[in-house]
Amino acid sequence: MESAATIVRYGEWVPCRSAFIDAHTPGSDKKDNYCIVGGGVSENPGQHVHIEATPGFNIGAAGQPPRCRNSLHSHRTAEVFFVLSGRWRFFWGQYGDAGEVTLEEGDVFDIPTGVFRSFENAGVDYGMLMSILGGDDAGGGVTWAPHVLEEARAHGLVLGENGSIYDTAAGQTLPAGVAPMAPLGADELRGCSEPCAAQVVPRFVARHLDLMALARREPARVIGQAALINDRPGFELEMLTRGSEPDTPRLLEREAF
Repeated sequence: MESAATIVRYGEWVPCRSAFIDAHTPGSDKKDNYCIVGGGVSENPGQHVHIEATPGFNIGAAGQPPRCRNSLHSHRTAEVFFVLSGRWRFFWGQYGDAGEVTLEEGDVFDIPTGVFRSFENAGVDYGMLMSILGGDDAGGGVTWAPHVLEEARAHGLVLGENGSIYDTAAGQTLPAGVAPMAPLGADELRGCSEPCAAQVVPRFVARHLDLMALARREPARVIGQAALINDRPGFELEMLTRGSEPDTPRLLEREAF
């Protein structure tokens, strides 16, 4: 019985299409959000969480059709993405124009904390991302770029200061004593980091093909101290292959002449 609480099978994932404030915004209204381990930063208190206990981090996933995007936001804790399928364009900055990178299946992106980021499915098929969020409470929520909150309100969604969303188009109202979430002010926005691609890509991106080469004989240290991505987001990440473990029988290799 214990395994039932610690194993989540892919075919049993339960999606939520109203997890975030941009759920009605055109271009962002077809996202599937999944809470695999912990509630992550979902703004829908009714979202299904597969494994509620967190071991110091949360694991979630996003599924999106082509050209669907997640709006610009930032986190107070780490956010690491693993591309499960498809091609994805990540871009960042308050207006999404500070830098960008396109990643494919198996690539890893450790997005710096405090940077506004967005991602969209840049492929031709439905794609899936997995994410690891630092901390048991994942930092307490999402900080949206001000224009995201404005667009959401125009399409009937309001984010309360309690971190929950309310659908005014469906007749919902904010509870007594709960005000709408205040957008970041000018001084706060000036303090947000706007790194260029040259500052981000070499330090925070790990490509799948490189990881496969590094993991051929031993586990590849992807994220951690003295790892490929030298960062301490509150957890470490390694990549294993069939040949990574020392006890795994190795096939005889043909010597090249």
